[in-house]
Amino acid sequence: MGIRQPADLIGADAFALYQRICKLTGKRHDPCVLDTYMAAVDFMNGASPRDWWSYTAQRKREYPDF
Repeated sequence: MGIRQPADLIGADAFALYQRICKLTGKRHDPCVLDTYMAAVDFMNGASPRDWWSYTAQRKREYPDF
């Protein structure tokens, strides 16, 4: 996926990462994977650490089809 170190997530698009993993593996992954990417990208962009599941409501608002 091109992510070699945590700093590679700075400025990344969590949804694009999710789409990339789905394309690379040829299957749709559980939406919690997107929540996890959202948490990791947010943290690397300077946010306080939060559990991945605290992003579920945001993901449901921003990406209602997932």
